[in-house]
Amino acid sequence: MIFTTLNESSLHHTLKILYQELYEGEIEVKKDGYVYDIITKKGNIIEIQTKNLSKLLPKILATIKNGHNIKLVHPIVISKIIETKDKNGNIISKRKSSKKGCIYDIFNELTGIYSVLLNPKFSLEIVEIQMTEERELQEKPVQSQNKKRRFRQNWLKTNKRLENIINTRRFSNAYDYISLLPELPKEFCASDLKNALEKNKDIPKRISKNPHIILWVLNHIELIEKTEKKDRSIYYKICKEKIIRSKNATNTNI
Repeated sequence: MIFTTLNESSLHHTLKILYQELYEGEIEVKKDGYVYDIITKKGNIIEIQTKNLSKLLPKILATIKNGHNIKLVHPIVISKIIETKDKNGNIISKRKSSKKGCIYDIFNELTGIYSVLLNPKFSLEIVEIQMTEERELQEKPVQSQNKKRRFRQNWLKTNKRLENIINTRRFSNAYDYISLLPELPKEFCASDLKNALEKNKDIPKRISKNPHIILWVLNHIELIEKTEKKDRSIYYKICKEKIIRSKNATNTNI
């Protein structure tokens, strides 16, 4: 049985325990006015955040200012099972969700923390997972707990449960981020990126429909730069020297 704290989901708790064991750390540690998910044996910080990474930015900045290395662990749901229960906890339906996630989903989250992405004391670890979303059937349509539903539904999310870790990817320097770009012309625009993403059948169409978010993040962390504007399209090129320096640099972060 998994016991959770601070109203966290089973998913969050399970990842916290896995990383605690991996780095021989302590969990729920108070330090410098914050409660950290994990402090490792070497004194580094690990935070698990399943969504809304921007909310963690003040904590990340304070941690770096205090001289600590910090790793942010963020799961991306590659595939999901939806499990619906009645009020007594009995499973009444179980199905696979049609929505699939991919590594490019991180860019929506990175807009809120782009200012720390290349800080030498920060690293991001993406955990690609299979997950079960637990729901409870309601007697009548209701609003979600976070009040974000456009239309009321007859169920509420009650938990997220880790089923399997498919892959992990670490991002700690410029090369790690730019490596997500597919093959592109020397100078490229959003349409070029859209077309390149569409060629990969493993990438959901919703990603290729919004290439601007990828370009926005990479431009704001200065890994690509604007070259010209033609026919209302902005063209970019990769900042190769910065990428090469980053790839050859030794990163001491966790």
